Amino acid sequence: MKLPLSGRALTAGAVAVATLVTGGSAAGAATAHPAAGATAAAAPDIPIANVKAHLSQLQSIATANGGNRAHGRAGYQASLNYVKAKLDAAGFTTRVQQFTASGRTGYNLIADWPGGDANQVVMVGSHLDSVTSGPGINDNGSGSSAVLETALAVARSDYRPTKHLRFAWWGAEELGLVGSRYYVNSLGSAERAKISGYLNFDMIGSPNPGYFVYDDDPTIEKTFKDYYAGLGIPTEIETEGDGRSDHAPFKNAGVPVGGLFSGADYRKTSAQAAKWGGTVGQPFDRCYHSSCDTTANINDTALDRNSDAIAYAVWELSQ
Repeated sequence: MKLPLSGRALTAGAVAVATLVTGGSAAGAATAHPAAGATAAAAPDIPIANVKAHLSQLQSIATANGGNRAHGRAGYQASLNYVKAKLDAAGFTTRVQQFTASGRTGYNLIADWPGGDANQVVMVGSHLDSVTSGPGINDNGSGSSAVLETALAVARSDYRPTKHLRFAWWGAEELGLVGSRYYVNSLGSAERAKISGYLNFDMIGSPNPGYFVYDDDPTIEKTFKDYYAGLGIPTEIETEGDGRSDHAPFKNAGVPVGGLFSGADYRKTSAQAAKWGGTVGQPFDRCYHSSCDTTANINDTALDRNSDAIAYAVWELSQ
């Protein structure tokens, strides 16, 4: 998650013309719809071990590349290559979108699951870059890894939703939502109108976690609240990161948005600790934007619940 405007440098450098590099499986597979009267497919459980394996890979990439995975650095490129290789092997159609920010080249990764109604797109995204001061495992390896594993679960189950599924990993979020804004601005109004919902996941494994739901689109919000109600876990409206992550460019363009968040540098209140456990008066993530945001900075329970919630929403909103 990017810093508030007062705490970060303004993004420098004009955005360059996009370069699209295609890969993965062939597009244009026939749309498959559930048979009339068929029972809706249930979302699979997302294996927490798989999500954590992705986090370990991102940690190793950061360790091998100066301790971070920041925009324009080798660690970011290696992170993107890791995610793209997994998606290509699973049968997604992937493309890399190139832009320039702060004098460095950045990249977005877009992955489409073949089939589904191209006029109704459910899009799921997270930012893949870290700050320069650390490996960014909670911020935002957690969201990136859970979104990746959800996409791989789509492939494993050979899921054939009514709507088209698109997944995205954004670059240069920490510089001011540069990658996601570039993507949204690259779409014509007709293409933006086809996105029936954009789901954003930025920091979902905070070590002193809260369970926060974006209160933007009512249908998306209710989907996440229903999931957590089913677990008997109360949620709160997400306010700490409002406008500070990659849902903002979509929302500003009129796309319905929603998402989940487990907290950054705000401190947990006694009322929140009574609901969720954890430590009163301590930040949700004491390692936010720091070198200690490593694989040791993850709450497995929060990561597991939020990963399953992502899959639940993807299945519910795409049928």
